Amino acid sequence: MRTTADPYRAAAVRRILPLCAIASAVLAGCGGGADGSASVSDVQAANVNAKVPPGVDLPAQAMPLGVTQHSVTDYPATTVGTGATAQQQDLLTGGIGKTGLGAPVPPLYADANNPTAAELRRNALYSNYRAILDPSVAGGYGRFYGPNVTADGTVTANEGLIPGREYLASLDDGSGRKRVVMAVLIPDSFDTGKPCLVLGPSSGSRGVYGAIGTAGEWGLKKGCAVALTDAGKGVGLHDLGDDTVNKVDGTRATRTAAGVLAHFAADITESARAAFNAVLPHRFALKQVHSQQNPEKDWGSDTLAVARYAFHALNDRFGGPGSGRRFVPANTLVIAGSASNGGAAVLRAAELDRTGLIDGVVASEPVTQMPTTAGYGISFGGTPVSGYGRNLADLVTYGNLYQPCAAMAADAAMTEFSFFNFMTIAGMNGRAQARCASLAAKGLVNGATAAERAADALARLRGYGWTVEHDRMHNAHWGLGNGPILSAMYPVAYGRFSVLDNVCGTSFAAADTLGNPVAATAAAKAQSFAIANGTANGTPAAPIYDNSLGGSKAWQWAVSASTGTADFGLDTALCQRALVTGADPVTGAPLTDASTPTADQSAAVRRGIAEVAVSGDLGRTPTIIVSGRSDALVPVNNNSRAYAAYNLAVEGTRSQLRYVEVTNAQHFDTFIPLAGFDTRFVPLHGYFNQAMDLMHAHLTAGAPLPPSQVVRTTPRGGVPGAAPALTAAHIPPISAAPAAADRIGFSGTTLTVPQ
Repeated sequence: MRTTADPYRAAAVRRILPLCAIASAVLAGCGGGADGSASVSDVQAANVNAKVPPGVDLPAQAMPLGVTQHSVTDYPATTVGTGATAQQQDLLTGGIGKTGLGAPVPPLYADANNPTAAELRRNALYSNYRAILDPSVAGGYGRFYGPNVTADGTVTANEGLIPGREYLASLDDGSGRKRVVMAVLIPDSFDTGKPCLVLGPSSGSRGVYGAIGTAGEWGLKKGCAVALTDAGKGVGLHDLGDDTVNKVDGTRATRTAAGVLAHFAADITESARAAFNAVLPHRFALKQVHSQQNPEKDWGSDTLAVARYAFHALNDRFGGPGSGRRFVPANTLVIAGSASNGGAAVLRAAELDRTGLIDGVVASEPVTQMPTTAGYGISFGGTPVSGYGRNLADLVTYGNLYQPCAAMAADAAMTEFSFFNFMTIAGMNGRAQARCASLAAKGLVNGATAAERAADALARLRGYGWTVEHDRMHNAHWGLGNGPILSAMYPVAYGRFSVLDNVCGTSFAAADTLGNPVAATAAAKAQSFAIANGTANGTPAAPIYDNSLGGSKAWQWAVSASTGTADFGLDTALCQRALVTGADPVTGAPLTDASTPTADQSAAVRRGIAEVAVSGDLGRTPTIIVSGRSDALVPVNNNSRAYAAYNLAVEGTRSQLRYVEVTNAQHFDTFIPLAGFDTRFVPLHGYFNQAMDLMHAHLTAGAPLPPSQVVRTTPRGGVPGAAPALTAAHIPPISAAPAAADRIGFSGTTLTVPQ
């Protein structure tokens, strides 16, 4: 990376040449260096603001194709209005500040059944922020991160409100079903002389504000514009009973009344909806699951699309007649950074970016969907890893079979009484034993006793990409429903099935305390934009197993017809597994046109999985991946480690990828305050922020990227539920010169990770 007198211009070096044809109309020229690279004069010429003569206007940045702008709103971070209508909003916290985000109870609505768009935005910022970060003071909130902590790490007494302007838009491909929601946040602190843009696709299945606590907070504090997108996911909750939907702004209306502002509506006729409701009342169609778009295949291109819209917004905000100013990728620093599914999206965006739009990438715990396990390898502590590089659908449907049984193994035991220890919940232990027995009866685990079967199930998980590090996480992850939820969602999304297909006898509805599908409350639907996360996590939609013996039941209560026992609906889990593998999980026989699921259904799912695979080619884009070694949802052997190794196999020595693995860190920082997590795990979020700082320094000042390394943290320890406060000693920084024993390297195309 070359540096110049203006470090922001240095970020343009890598992408000047592809933009020469466009820039030549207004710039003096685009000559390169002797080696074919861009010269310093090229970088200076790329600064359009400095080159436009006074009084000469550049054409306005056109609205990107397929984008519809819905609103432009100023949030001054001061109280607007009086009395009951008074509102104080800002870009980062929705007006509630550090104190409000840290409060355990969300802000109240004036009318819980009819929240306004402004109230929903405020509460969506609250819930999405807390869903990604540990919001407890003991865990570091307000001390190591939070709205009151400045970009340089100074802890202040301020509430951290950030005033600015928000542009809200959506992208559609003409089908009316894609509907990617985008929000561009431009703080008043934006420096037009050193313009920067942060791209933040949402984590998980979250809506447009899903990355507010990661890319959003980091970028806004730096004075950068932040471009957020749900990347085709989000809270698109279509109640098939009353035909109501979420609109783009979060409010609800009937599908007819919402019209083109509907965030999602299932592509079904009125007669088909009526027939479906007669058989399966109270059901929902979910956007990511039932859009029939396989939205994951577009996560990268959607991230690039929001970047293009962001340039339109920037030019609208600061351009105009006589300004002589226009922001383009060549004069604006662009960093793409996000976590989980958002981390996968920024990697895919960099893989697709061949115009030099993105300068750098930071991906935290990315869900990388590997296309192959051939041509690269992983070694841990000097021992080759045997199970790695599996895709998400393969992993979650396999885990969904074995985790409830494995959680009973001695090595997986959790002793603390916790919401996360599903063995402490009434009835769950007996159903887990029934799952073990049902697996044994079908020849899927070995052992004569419950203990032997549980130990065998745990060993199978260890051979499939999980490690000993994850043993005590299986209980928590499966108890939270990660296995049943993701197994119900992702195969259907990949196969592009309609909600009417009722694949594997699975649907989605609110459930009562006995697991019976019921109508969701008016408040739950009205507030869904703010409280739901786009998955079927029960707020309000949950996976319903319609083939449960005796009638439809939520997965926790499902009875398998083949076993006659309440074993968490093993029959449904086997069907979901078959969708992914193309074979009967019990007999190993290939699926047929008469089997359940059918061979055609499985083929559709596997085609969809192939559509979302990474290429591994980042085009030499500087990239830092940060992951927690204890991540049991996105195990590093299947994702971050595998991607780092595959990238080297694809790019070779040209690669500018760095991989940082953090011990004692797992996928969900938001879980850390709860008993057992607080004593064992440290937050990963701080390392995302560090990686963003390091990337920024690399792109603006030529600072070297850190070597790939293991960062060795220290758990807080203490009593579960009352761990001592996190200190700097628990979370050492990413090192510019890690010890040899901590360096991650390569032996040929094998990633070598020290123990």
